[in-house]
Amino acid sequence: MKTSARNQFSGEVINVTHGAVNDEVTLRTPEGLEIVAIITHGSAKSLGLATGKQAFALVKASSVIVMVDVARQQVSARNCIEGTVAAVTKGAVNSEVTISAGGAQIAAIITNDSVDRLGLASGKAAMAIFKASSVIVGVDQ
Repeated sequence: MKTSARNQFSGEVINVTHGAVNDEVTLRTPEGLEIVAIITHGSAKSLGLATGKQAFALVKASSVIVMVDVARQQVSARNCIEGTVAAVTKGAVNSEVTISAGGAQIAAIITNDSVDRLGLASGKAAMAIFKASSVIVGVDQ
């Protein structure tokens, strides 16, 4: 699979909670990360999503928020992944911040001002945060 999304997570569906309009899908990667997605009930049905099915989750780097010194309980987003900054690549306005978490890598695009304000540098603890509604779920055919 090739996509423009910087964050691609393959794994197994471990839970599907059905709703009238939206379903909540939880995917566990081989590294142990759990990614929660909110997708339409129709999409979950057409993809055949059920516990045990192999699937993938995509998250654009621009949808990832980076925070430091915050507890998971203080954030409303379902996906809060704690890790360590692996790299910061500065551009003219924005930076790409890569956070390493349990063998997985999560990329975020944030402003250079945010990088400086948060003191982001290689080795610093950080959390990658993204809403479940920002996750795209797919399956191989």
